[in-house]
Amino acid sequence: MLPFASLGRKVASGISLLMKQRKVRRSLAATVFFVILTLLISVDFMPQKVDLQLGDVSREDVYAPREVEFEDKDKTEERRQIAAANVEPQYEDNEQASGAVRQDITSVLESIKVIQEQGDLSNEEKEGRLRSLLHFSMSEQDLAVLARPGADSLKLLDTELNKYVAAAMEKGITQENLEETKKSIVTGIKSLHLDNAYINLGQGLTNYYLRPNKIFNEIRTGALEQAARESVPPVMVTIKQDEKIIGVGDVVKEEHMKKLEALGLTRSLASWRGVVGTALLVAILMLVVLFYLYQQNREIYKHAGHLYLLGIIVVVVLAVAKGLLAIDIDTWRQLDAQLGYMVPLAAGGMLIAILLDSRLAVLVLAIMSFLLVLISGGRIEFGMVGLISGFAGVYSVSKLSQRGDLVRAGLYTGAASVAAILTMGIIGNNSAGLVLSSGLILGTINGLLSSVLTIGALPYLESTFGITSSVRLLELSHPSNPLLKKLLTEAPGTYHHSILVANLAEAATEEVGGESLLVRVGAYYHDIGKIKRPYFFIENQMTSDNPHDKIAPSLSTLILTSHVKDGLELGREYKLPKDILDIIEQHHGSGMCSYFYHKALENNGAENVNEDEFRYEGPKPQTREAAIVMLADSVEAAVRSLQNRTHGRIEGLVRKIIKDKLLDGQLDECDLTFKDLDAIANSFLKVLSGIFHSRVEYPDMSKEMERRKNRNAGSRKQLAGKNPAQ
Repeated sequence: MLPFASLGRKVASGISLLMKQRKVRRSLAATVFFVILTLLISVDFMPQKVDLQLGDVSREDVYAPREVEFEDKDKTEERRQIAAANVEPQYEDNEQASGAVRQDITSVLESIKVIQEQGDLSNEEKEGRLRSLLHFSMSEQDLAVLARPGADSLKLLDTELNKYVAAAMEKGITQENLEETKKSIVTGIKSLHLDNAYINLGQGLTNYYLRPNKIFNEIRTGALEQAARESVPPVMVTIKQDEKIIGVGDVVKEEHMKKLEALGLTRSLASWRGVVGTALLVAILMLVVLFYLYQQNREIYKHAGHLYLLGIIVVVVLAVAKGLLAIDIDTWRQLDAQLGYMVPLAAGGMLIAILLDSRLAVLVLAIMSFLLVLISGGRIEFGMVGLISGFAGVYSVSKLSQRGDLVRAGLYTGAASVAAILTMGIIGNNSAGLVLSSGLILGTINGLLSSVLTIGALPYLESTFGITSSVRLLELSHPSNPLLKKLLTEAPGTYHHSILVANLAEAATEEVGGESLLVRVGAYYHDIGKIKRPYFFIENQMTSDNPHDKIAPSLSTLILTSHVKDGLELGREYKLPKDILDIIEQHHGSGMCSYFYHKALENNGAENVNEDEFRYEGPKPQTREAAIVMLADSVEAAVRSLQNRTHGRIEGLVRKIIKDKLLDGQLDECDLTFKDLDAIANSFLKVLSGIFHSRVEYPDMSKEMERRKNRNAGSRKQLAGKNPAQ
């Protein structure tokens, strides 16, 4: 057993190593999604409604759940065969055949005449020569008669036989009427009242030499037959919704089976050809999506988790569609046939737009609509409604600005579904009652279901795949968030500083084309680590007493730089997204605490101070968003401490800070360009000019207040000196 156990461990180890390879995992996931999608589209998992075979007696009434039009292939083929059979055969004339036949007959008769007139030959010799001359057999009695002279009989036979042959040739001899023509000529010969020997001679000559002068043209005839077949239109059979297909006690006939098959009521599994075709289609569509991502969004293409997310959304939405289409409502077959309008394709489109990319959502939505048509057995109206409602959903969530937009997206989706269902009902000539009921009820349910599924699935997908959606960012940006409330109450100065940094960073990000909402939220939380020791940071010091005056510069530096690590711990405790944690970790990079570094130099001398001890641990900003927050943080703090804030001094300070960060290497690992840095500086100046603008000096109001006070006092004295009786 030990060798087998060792072999098993080696195999398991090999499989484990294989599964750790990125390409293997992606290929395996693609195969799984491919198989699931193929089965969802091509296989009916639900029990069949009827179980009837040809010749069975039906035990129930079977009604058509929907309207279907299909081709009766047997009747179509029967009509096409009739059309092909009615085509006249096509022949080509052989002009040489007529002359050749008559020449051959005349030549034989002349040779017989010559033999008859040879007097030096005996009758036996003449019979022998006649036997050699003729290529068909004749009796000895006939040969004996023919050996004796009979010029008149030969002449009459020659004349009449050639006349009959010429008439037949002129009429046309084909392979089909050859025998009949021979019989007709022989009948004419028999009417000549000749000796039986000459009659038999004429019959033999006719049977041997007569041949068709019209040759059958198979190619032309086949082409005409094919044209006749193609001219016959397919025999279409229309089954109306709720039409009775077969009743109780009826014997199942061929026409019943055709209708049941067209409605999909007799097949539990698709044929192998259908499965293969569906598999090829799914493979092509998957390649289309991957090629699009490779060309247009390489970031998603390279991120395996995003591809898995995309596959899961498509599979789940189509599985919901499969389940809705399988519902059987006996009490209302009309509603049963319309349930495809409830398929929440818009939920898949909105999830992809929110979590991944709006343009990708449009492409995948179009593909899912096409697959819905296949799943529903060719119901194009279902696919069109899903496509239109999905477009409305994607458009409504493409620019989320608040959490209520998701609810509004559901309303837009429902309205689009109602309009699309009504339109498709009018096109399909459905009854007004059915159109209104299915449009208003199912369309509204579609919108609500799409919105509920999107809102419900979004948090789980975000946490599972580590994606920070705009909805999650909007939730984090709300002032009622517990962590922001904690920052406001325990470190109010830091909270106000974070708000200003967020304004600066968001304006700059919009200029360079980054994720402005992510930057704003990241700026809100970038200094949450200061909550642990708020009074060690100057913006939270309400008095002139500074605790750093009582401790060593190295300890002050340690306290200041530790707010990054404290912020990460606090962020993980409150389950902040990874993108926000990255901004918290990188918003100082490996920058230096210059004030305490220079203070240490003054106290201890350059030879006793290690510069690295006065730097943040890093890492440097890896994204443009983190870099912008770092620049905005530094600029806000510096401008706040600036005296006499004129526009020129603010601009000089802003550009100096950005230049210092650049020269210090803090921007080496992000993708900001010099053009971006100039745009960032200009956007900072616009915001700062609105915050720290010069104000109009108010006049001294003390003298005016004194004048009004004296005037009011004088008025009261005048009123008191008057006589009340006056």
